[in-house]
Amino acid sequence: MNNPAKTKTDGVSELIAFNIGEQQFSLRTTAVREIRGWTPATPLPHAPPFVLGVVNLRGAVLPIVDLAVRLGFPPTQPTARHAIVVVEVGDQVAGLLVDGVSDIFTADDAQIQPTPEIAAETAKLYLRGVIAMEGRLIGVIDIANLLPAAELVAA
Repeated sequence: MNNPAKTKTDGVSELIAFNIGEQQFSLRTTAVREIRGWTPATPLPHAPPFVLGVVNLRGAVLPIVDLAVRLGFPPTQPTARHAIVVVEVGDQVAGLLVDGVSDIFTADDAQIQPTPEIAAETAKLYLRGVIAMEGRLIGVIDIANLLPAAELVAA
């Protein structure tokens, strides 16, 4: 039996962790369709600065977002070691360029601490909070705010 409400009521989420520079971030595995190796993107004219371009994903055009730029970090110089995390938000599918995927873990919702008040408004918009785990801090990305469909469609 598939009971999607169970995940919400038990307060435990499965998250995938990845690196952007020296920082670690995560997002719920329910938003992830697949993880792929880096493929050069075809640039689009007048795309937002965080959109690297598009790639062909089994016949579908997939916009690639430089997650570093979207989060306010310097642009990524992609290499074969980088990964694309293909995510789905509603009916929008996009690829997130990350430095590498580190692990998959479960976290109780109570472990997610709110984004600090001193953080920039951009950080509070894109992060649901932070998890302190095993001596590291992992930002939890709010994928719905990170990939507004209107901005990607404009690309």
